[in-house]
Formats: sequence, structure tokens, C-alpha cells
Amino acid sequence: MLRTRSAAAALVEAGYVRLNGRRVTAASQLVRAGDVVTLALDRSVRLIKVAGFCERRGAAPAARALYRDMTTSSGSEASAAGETSPMLAPPGRKGNRTASL
Repeated sequence: MLRTRSAAAALVEAGYVRLNGRRVTAASQLVRAGDVVTLALDRSVRLIKVAGFCERRGAAPAARALYRDMTTSSGSEASAAGETSPMLAPPGRKGNRTASL
């Protein structure tokens, strides 16, 4: 997803992150296992379900095991899970929102 904490904080401050359907206003928002994070990333919306946490920073494959990407190209998996993918971009806001997936 995002390579750095500062990139994640910038995405939150720009208003492109929701937690369980509610817009996140602070990068320090508490996240629990089972929460659904919605990210607006460079012309796409991603739904991520938090599966768990780790004690220490580790390798990317270990990090990928801690979340489930509920986004599919057709969106059918997210719809089947009862999740929606609301657009997060504020009206009239344009800019370069790039992130490493």
C-alpha cells in the first residue's frame, strides 16, 4: 500500500481515508482487527480489512498477511461482503495522489 508513515499521514490529512465508513481526521486514529479501511489511491478505491497486527516491523510478505484486500476489479467481492466503496475525494479537489501498491 503505502511505503511510509508520512505518506499515510498525508493521505489522511488530504481526506482520502475512511475507517468503517467514517472519514478519518487524524493519522493517530485507533484501528482494531476486523476494521475496514477505505483508501482513495490514484484513481481507485481500495477496501482493506485489518486481520491483525505484529509486534515489530517486518518484511512485506509478513505485512500482507495482516490484512485482506477486499477490492476486486469488478467490485463483486466487496459487494458480497456488504461493504461499499464511497468516493473519498472532496468535491473540486485535484492533485497528484500517488501511492505504492
